[in-house]
Amino acid sequence: MTTPGRTRPALSAPGLDRAAEERSADGLIERLRADAATRVLVLHGDAAPLAATDRPALHFAAPGDVPASAEWAFLGRDADGVAVLSATFGADASAPFSAPGRWAGLRAVGGDLSRDEAGLFVEALSLGRWLLEAPFCPACGARTELRGAGWSRHCPDCGREHFPRTDPAVIVAVTSAQDPDLLLLGSNAAWGADRYSCFAGFAEAGESLEAAVVREVREESGVEVASLQYRGSQAWPYPRSLMLGFFATALEDAAARPDLDEIAAVRWFTRDEIGAGLAGEGDVLLPGPASIAHRLISDWHAGAE
Repeated sequence: MTTPGRTRPALSAPGLDRAAEERSADGLIERLRADAATRVLVLHGDAAPLAATDRPALHFAAPGDVPASAEWAFLGRDADGVAVLSATFGADASAPFSAPGRWAGLRAVGGDLSRDEAGLFVEALSLGRWLLEAPFCPACGARTELRGAGWSRHCPDCGREHFPRTDPAVIVAVTSAQDPDLLLLGSNAAWGADRYSCFAGFAEAGESLEAAVVREVREESGVEVASLQYRGSQAWPYPRSLMLGFFATALEDAAARPDLDEIAAVRWFTRDEIGAGLAGEGDVLLPGPASIAHRLISDWHAGAE
């Protein structure tokens, strides 16, 4: 849970009642697809259809308007008790229909959707990617059978049950111990030289989140950190991460240096420079509003660290 009075990451809302107790009902997907009241969030790769509205909003299709070849799953029920399904198509397939507005990816519009729709989008995309990418048993290689209304797979050969995988990762905004108006960010070697973000990496086997924060920041920036503050989490289905956000304080600002492998550059930014970047001005590109990195940086800029 985030500290009271502090903003939550854009994709951290529950979205809807997942109604997990319904997943074991026989023929649930088939019954809901036959019900015209059911709403369907269709995914084409990592994009969803938007409604023809001024502010980004998801477009929900009727079951009969969606090709049956999709990978189907039960997402839950909305505030009115209406069932919501996801129907996922691979990016290599043709778009199943023309969106009333346009098709848009989670990275592009997740931060502009309502909190509930953003949470629903990330749920559908996280589950949909698993449905498309993990049809075979990792233990014996047999094709699995979908169960749990799209939330589990059963291997008919070896009997194992498989579930969507989630990998915990830490993401850290590093503040200065000497100057409260300085924030350390890094530029990934795969990005352009003007793009900066927080330091991030996966927690390793047998490693606590706190230890992962210290290790990742040291590896990527050369800085030792202390005074860790947990700031919230959000799912990030690229490919299947749960991002856990932290603030941490550098013990020695002058130690900052890039590893020149994953991180090409590190830089201490002033509060004014960060403000300009958040406003789309200045010489630095910062993460978009759908990411928890954006929330960490904007909270720091607002003095909410």
